[in-house]
Amino acid sequence: MTDAIAAEWYKLRTACSTAWILAVVAAFVVLSALSSWYLAHYWDGLSPRRREEFDAPSADQPLSVALPVCAVVLGALTVTSEYATGMIGTSVAVLPRRRLYAAKALVAAGVMLTAAAAGTAVAVLAGRAIVGGRPVPVLGAPLADGVPHLLLTGPVAAAFTLIAFGLGAVLRSTAATITTMVAQMVVLPTLTGLLPSPYGERIWSALPEGLAEQIAAPPGVSAGPGVLSAPVAAAVLLVYVAVALGAGRLSFLRRDA
Repeated sequence: MTDAIAAEWYKLRTACSTAWILAVVAAFVVLSALSSWYLAHYWDGLSPRRREEFDAPSADQPLSVALPVCAVVLGALTVTSEYATGMIGTSVAVLPRRRLYAAKALVAAGVMLTAAAAGTAVAVLAGRAIVGGRPVPVLGAPLADGVPHLLLTGPVAAAFTLIAFGLGAVLRSTAATITTMVAQMVVLPTLTGLLPSPYGERIWSALPEGLAEQIAAPPGVSAGPGVLSAPVAAAVLLVYVAVALGAGRLSFLRRDA
């Protein structure tokens, strides 16, 4: 298994798409720092009364928007790119399918977990350093309050990667996988807002995007109209991962390369 993981790690780190995905993560870390800088200077120009009403976003808000998309693209490309190039036939000839599938999933999830956790930590710490002693809401919250957010952002991003990975193994198409995932991340949450209460809130709470917000919402930031506690939301997200990986594994093992 170690050899399989090493081989998949080599494939992933030498792929141009991986470099671009990580570059996007890094770019949004910089954008998050610039956002914190702008908010700090905007705060300095506010009157005392307006400061009481000011509602600041979290220090890593731009990054938190980009991470799910980056996770989906990485998860999809990890499996679908070899189908597109025809190299999947060589891979399954060299390694048993079960070992190959597990190695791909582990490497993709590990890369996304590391990138998301590191990027979030840098964005949050940079934002706090930029804000300094200003009592800006959310940005100036105690660091200890943000520890759960910092610890959970990486695993949540890795979960999105695994869901996209499993779906990619079923669909075998990069475009179809990314389109399907982005649709459930953007279109479905929007449609739930059109439903009467409390049905819209309940459905939103069970969607992956809603689960992510309920699990790893930054301190002081509303997680949206969620109705689930963080542990329950995490359990539901794990069910999504298990179903996607299970369906992908079944397809990967039974269908011809």
